[in-house]
Amino acid sequence: MIDANDSLTAPTSRSPRRSTSPKVTTPKRGSLAKGKPRPGIKVERVFSDAKRNPYDEIEWDNRTAEITDEGGNIIFKQEDVEVPKNWSQLATKVVVSKYFFGQQDTPERETSVRQLVHRVARTIADWGVNDGYFSKKDGEVFYEELSWLCLNQYGAFNSPVWFNVGLHHEYGVGTDSAKGNWHYEDSLGQAKRATSQYEYPQGSACFIQSVDDDLESILKLAHSEGMLFKFGSGTGTDLSPIRSKRESISGGGVPSGPMSFLRVYDQVANVVRSGGKTRRAAKMNTIRDWHGDIEEFIDAKQLEEKKAWALIEQGYDGSYNGDAYGSVMYQNENLSVRVSDEFMQSAQDGGEWWTRAVTTGEKLEKKNATGLLNKISEGTWICGDPGLQYDGAIQKWHTCSGTEPIHSTNPCSEYVFLNNTACNLASLNLMRFKRDDGVFEIDRFKAAVRVFITAQEILVDNASYPTQPIAENSHIFRTLGLGFANLGSLVMSYGLPYDSNEGRALAGAITSIMTGHSYEQSAELAGVKGAFAGFKDARCTGVGQPLAKDNVESMRGVMNLHRDAVEEIQPSDDFGYLKDAARDCWEAALAKGDEHGYRNAQVTVLAPTGTIAFLMDCDTTGIEPDIALVKYKLLAGGGTLKIVNRTVPDALARLGYSADEVKNIVAHIEEFDSIEDVKEDGETRRSGLKPEHLDVFDCAFKPFRGERSIHYMAHLKMMAAAQPFISGAISKTVNLPRECSVSDITDAYTEAWKLGLKCVAIYRDGSKRSQPLNTAKTGEGTERELTITADERIKELEDQLVGLQKQIDQPLRRRLPETRQAVTHKFDIAGHEGYLTIGLFEDGTPGEMFITMAKEGSTIGGLMDSVAALTSVSLQYGVPLVALVRKFSHQRFEPSGFTKNPQIRRASSIIDYVFRWMGIQFIPGYLERTGGDTSQQELNIPGLQQAEAQHVNKPVVELPVASGGDGESVDHAAALSHGHDGSAISQSVAHFMEDAPACTTCGHLTVRNGACFKCLNCGESLGCS
Repeated sequence: MIDANDSLTAPTSRSPRRSTSPKVTTPKRGSLAKGKPRPGIKVERVFSDAKRNPYDEIEWDNRTAEITDEGGNIIFKQEDVEVPKNWSQLATKVVVSKYFFGQQDTPERETSVRQLVHRVARTIADWGVNDGYFSKKDGEVFYEELSWLCLNQYGAFNSPVWFNVGLHHEYGVGTDSAKGNWHYEDSLGQAKRATSQYEYPQGSACFIQSVDDDLESILKLAHSEGMLFKFGSGTGTDLSPIRSKRESISGGGVPSGPMSFLRVYDQVANVVRSGGKTRRAAKMNTIRDWHGDIEEFIDAKQLEEKKAWALIEQGYDGSYNGDAYGSVMYQNENLSVRVSDEFMQSAQDGGEWWTRAVTTGEKLEKKNATGLLNKISEGTWICGDPGLQYDGAIQKWHTCSGTEPIHSTNPCSEYVFLNNTACNLASLNLMRFKRDDGVFEIDRFKAAVRVFITAQEILVDNASYPTQPIAENSHIFRTLGLGFANLGSLVMSYGLPYDSNEGRALAGAITSIMTGHSYEQSAELAGVKGAFAGFKDARCTGVGQPLAKDNVESMRGVMNLHRDAVEEIQPSDDFGYLKDAARDCWEAALAKGDEHGYRNAQVTVLAPTGTIAFLMDCDTTGIEPDIALVKYKLLAGGGTLKIVNRTVPDALARLGYSADEVKNIVAHIEEFDSIEDVKEDGETRRSGLKPEHLDVFDCAFKPFRGERSIHYMAHLKMMAAAQPFISGAISKTVNLPRECSVSDITDAYTEAWKLGLKCVAIYRDGSKRSQPLNTAKTGEGTERELTITADERIKELEDQLVGLQKQIDQPLRRRLPETRQAVTHKFDIAGHEGYLTIGLFEDGTPGEMFITMAKEGSTIGGLMDSVAALTSVSLQYGVPLVALVRKFSHQRFEPSGFTKNPQIRRASSIIDYVFRWMGIQFIPGYLERTGGDTSQQELNIPGLQQAEAQHVNKPVVELPVASGGDGESVDHAAALSHGHDGSAISQSVAHFMEDAPACTTCGHLTVRNGACFKCLNCGESLGCS
């Protein structure tokens, strides 16, 4: 942070290597900074050629990097940029627009990827030599290995490294600036302010901060959060130390409680936009299950969500950054409840749960644990918050429990560690380590792990941090976050379903190798530089009295847990070698740790890898499966090309399909955006894929012309396969369809706890009533705008409007016959009895409703009469029953409680019961989707019901579709792709999530990425990924 009273005079700083503007030249060898020879680690050359510079191995291409909005307007353009020829156009424009330094059209502007990679790799290598990590000779090998890995998309650092590292060292940026942030000064034994900006660049994006139960600490947190958001970072804080409204304060009166101060923090995040841009800041706030204000915390966001709904219904803009959501609170943070094993067990048993005072620990109020868990699930069902963090699993795997427990996480929940710490991240592209013969190259993978772990470790003390405590604790614990991307693609390429034991075993083995070898390298580094300070001394900044004198036993205990978990991996015969390698890694990590200790308290996380996954041209991010089998490739000359994922042919070949069969299946996918059989004109168009192989190609979202998607339990099980081998946690949002029930969410939370996960966030599609761009298809799965002119389309629409006006002059009511059949049902909700009578049309569908309560003349009876009359009129005027059921199910008001109906065990109101009963009786498949067997492999989401739900209460019916082909070949798309098609990408993802926000940079529709959203057009991340 920069204090207002600090002098703005130019200070003395470390001398940069050069201060000239960047030039596009091949970086020279042997240009390491001068320094005394010191013993260090040996750097093995694995990737680069000792006789050839890695930059000379690359075939380069000159391109234009251009980003357009939905209307085709150019919002970013840089011409004649030099990039590796095998990089995609998306990778090109993401890197050029986000990571190239300097103002455009000035001499300082970077113009080549070789400049970007060189300034980062050169700077880290020079730091490594000066700090004694390796000799000058090994430092040169390290520079070339790191350069080679980045240039060839084998790995990448997180965004702050690309933004900041090397600007001072290579270009002299910041030499004449004001003071910078805090960095650790070894000679002083504490952190101090940097004498200039960029001299010690910020290398971390996410932080964890603390707050105490006093006003000074509470307001100080608001200040430090604001500074973090200013520089584009995210932060998380546990609010449990702030006493609840049910306690007292020393001077008399009632405390404000954490929720009052959360309003302040929310507005700080709203005003100080992340990185000075338009996107909202990323932050996490947690509270523990025993806190006196737990229910207010659970309800906070859903109550605000309902306010936004009311504003939207009154005509306010309901988009992601519109007036409706901009007028309500808590839209700038993720909320999670930290639950203990005792709470979860009590919730399973239907037991009681006591809240207690923050200051005294005395009991405050008795709650029903099951009711609290259901309340959490209801909040998640309505608005996606709160999520859950499982304290038992978090503390079980805590390497530094001798200091204090872990209290919070970063916004995306992958970094789980002590308060006032930071973690720099990097990721490896798993597909780069798969050979053509299918063998996963363990030795090369381990070599890449060594390079990146060493680079991340070197960054720790050469980086700056926003506060003094974070700078000092980062030095003490030296936490790192190496992860991977493209797991979903790797699993599919081997012909394995994402939801399979074999796929999970593959993920577990690779994750185990990565973390085990990272700790082995950390022990090697400890042999040169010493173990992290917190290893043999548990003290740290901000912790007055640690729980133990050191963290030696807790560290070794967790290492043993990791090693023992390897034996739980059950690989197929093809991947037994991966389990053997994992076992060897952990044995080596333990042996070297016993000898040297460890240089880092944590080494791995699984982050969303949003932007850097684009940089590495990954099809999938983090631990996620693929979102769809078809993507839209951006072309250098403009426009898009619809292509089938590159992993599909690999998987088909692995499954034994011939070349001709593969060609036909790929053509089917190109035409219909789905690998499933498709019905068209009364005929079934078969893909040629065997039914037993369908699950190999299941994706996160249901294709536009298909029914299959990955069940939420498959997501949880994949996370559980990797979690025992991750130092931190996994950032992943488990998406459920909008038809899911509150009980489905409760089941998911419960299963995540049983599976041993540390954190989980669940999002029900459609829970946000935001209004995305109009992305309705003009055909089933096709983009007909590519084939007709604008004038033709306008004429077509005018003709259709004339026809529609004739149809909508008068509403049409379907009346029931004078004599009709009816169904009468008796119900009982918490002792309130009533009778529900449904009159039927001739075809057996409902046309009228009568609700009679046992207590005649009661207020509730009159209300039910009105509801029944309104429902009857709605049904007779054609409002789909499915829309009414979705609208009125789970409405909450008294009376509520348990029922005598085994299919609806608990109702949150009479209206909730009535409409859920209607759904069960009259909507095919409703019971299976909302209350059936949750062990099913997938959720069926009928496309017709989804389409009806999206168009309820619109003033006119959707415009009819002109006749024409339903599919489009890849060749045809290629031929037309150079004309602008700004909406193709948005249209390709529109059906995945009906409430996904638009990108704040280019306006295209985004898709879910971990706990954030990402834009497939420009690479923007709406969050901290």
